[in-house]
Amino acid sequence: MSIATKTNLRLEILISTMNRNSLNFLEKLFPNSSFKNFNLLIINQTTKTCVLVSKYANVRVINSFAKGLTNSRNLALENAKGSICLIADDDVIYHPNFDDIIIKSFDTHTEADVITFKMKDLEGKDFKTYENSKWHDLKSLKQVNSVTVAFKLEKIKASNVQFNPNFGLGSTFETADEYIFLRDCLKADLKLWFQSQYLLSHDRDSSGRAKGSNRLVFARGALFYKYYGCKGYLKLIHYLLLEKKKGFIANEEILQKFKIGLNGISVYKKLLKIGEEKQ
Repeated sequence: MSIATKTNLRLEILISTMNRNSLNFLEKLFPNSSFKNFNLLIINQTTKTCVLVSKYANVRVINSFAKGLTNSRNLALENAKGSICLIADDDVIYHPNFDDIIIKSFDTHTEADVITFKMKDLEGKDFKTYENSKWHDLKSLKQVNSVTVAFKLEKIKASNVQFNPNFGLGSTFETADEYIFLRDCLKADLKLWFQSQYLLSHDRDSSGRAKGSNRLVFARGALFYKYYGCKGYLKLIHYLLLEKKKGFIANEEILQKFKIGLNGISVYKKLLKIGEEKQ
């Protein structure tokens, strides 16, 4: 029996995707169990000539003609029904019993409003350097990937926390959407727990890991100014030097990258001036 036919809906997976006209892609996400066993809300950002339709009661689809990952995430938040929701992309591979891990974590840590988990790359290695289970602080949020974030929907809606539409893939600044979302959760006095268990695997060479690229440097400049003000200029320099040390930026690129970061700050300051951003 499909979970969606049960009266008690607990976990719902909020999947962001683009230009789909078939549900076949779901088979790769759930190699250990049929997608029919999970409650799914799919936000398909597409065109009117390429729409996605579901004939399954457990799979809801919203075809959106807007662009940007954060717009997709926010549309999912507005239409979600599960008491617990998991943020998802269309290129993850879920491990066996990942859903049981999520439910048990919330049942064990009843004070937690948001719980984040671990993920592996396709070679079976840790995607990030993870700590032991703990309550999140501002520093630990930097290690979180969006597809490992689960939350109590009622708490998120009551706190009016959404994804910042200016950050994330397809937006003005193409990074840090999950970081800003989680910082806003902390600011709203929600409780965030890190559970040191794996949910899924993901390709390490995903678009969000283009270290040292112009688009990320541009976005980092904006992010540093958002949270550090004038000190953001120093944070930008420090960031570029670290990226150079790691080999993601060549010596001769430093000045060019710094100018790109400054441009990110300039664009962010314009958004502040017209009221489309706030610090």
